[in-house]
Amino acid sequence: MFFDRDGCLNEDIGFLHEWDKFRWLPGAMEAVKLVNRAGFRAFVVTNQSGVARGLYTGAHVDAIYKHMGLDLAREGAWLDALRYCPHHPTIGDSGLCRCRKPGPGMVEDLMQAWSIDPARAFMVGDRDTDVEAAEAAGIKGIKIAPGHVLATVERELERLRAL
Repeated sequence: MFFDRDGCLNEDIGFLHEWDKFRWLPGAMEAVKLVNRAGFRAFVVTNQSGVARGLYTGAHVDAIYKHMGLDLAREGAWLDALRYCPHHPTIGDSGLCRCRKPGPGMVEDLMQAWSIDPARAFMVGDRDTDVEAAEAAGIKGIKIAPGHVLATVERELERLRAL
């Protein structure tokens, strides 16, 4: 199970890099816990062009991930891994990297590292680029409105249980 971060798990305020501005969206922690209890891996894949723009560093992204993990642990949930793309297509020399969504690089990297069966995987996100990244990696992508992650995860887990 792959989650986008901003707009899927937390409010998208643009270039979020300070934990005190992080706000979980309704149902997000419960969705992660549901994935854990169903025996699936829970991953986050997120574009973080603020790093390329010089607005914050990878250490800021890592700190937010750490705090997310602490919040989830208090709820009996966890994320197995997070991948982020620090690039921007017009800043620096990264050009159109494979990791920046809609590229499939982050999803493929996690699928390979964790031996994930594409037929039993899916991704939810709030943008078309999330769906495009999922499909380019050979998994189902689902676009959701902020605050609708729990219902989507419940539905997809039921579908996967039926396979």
